[in-house]
Amino acid sequence: MELIYSVIDFVLHIDKHLVEIVNEYQMWTYLILFLIIFIETGVVVMPFLPGDSLLFAAGMLAAQPNDLNVWVMVLLLLIAAITGDSLNYSIGKRFGMGITKFKIFGKQMVREEQIEKTHAFYAKYGSKTIVIARFVPIVRTLAPFVGGIGRMHYGTFLTYNVVGAVLWVVGITFAGYFLGNIPIIRDNFSKVVLLIIFISILPIIFEVVKEKMNKKKDV
Repeated sequence: MELIYSVIDFVLHIDKHLVEIVNEYQMWTYLILFLIIFIETGVVVMPFLPGDSLLFAAGMLAAQPNDLNVWVMVLLLLIAAITGDSLNYSIGKRFGMGITKFKIFGKQMVREEQIEKTHAFYAKYGSKTIVIARFVPIVRTLAPFVGGIGRMHYGTFLTYNVVGAVLWVVGITFAGYFLGNIPIIRDNFSKVVLLIIFISILPIIFEVVKEKMNKKKDV
């Protein structure tokens, strides 16, 4: 339970935590950011790590007077996002559904229903799921994994992987870079993070509501 509270605190106050990281680790901050994005996108059992909020906060941080360069940051995070998805694809291709049996602290980190919802995304959007999933928590981590299970052609996967990574990393990081210093955003960062999360899960909410309405019609 402590771990969950720590993760929630880190996500909601990631701007302050990143400042602490920069002050303590300085240029190693690039590596820390790289690893968080790489693990979130590349390790199927780590879908709870921050993605959107981290990119936005990293952009905010790069706009502050410090030694971090936004272009270097974006390049490294792009590499992390692309190689992370590629690793996840390989895990899905190699291990398949067996990964759902993997547990951390006795907790099943990837459930079959999560995989099924991701399959539903593929059924609706096809290969474009790899791009769309970049902006949807949980699905972002599971989409390349499911692509690997389904043995999507790697050339097709890589194309959508790169396009999605560019839109996600460049778009959100620079949004933080240009908008993060607006007082109302800077002073209400935790609320901004919740808004980002809410916007990210809107597609899932929409699909759930739509499915329930269709079931009612069938009845």
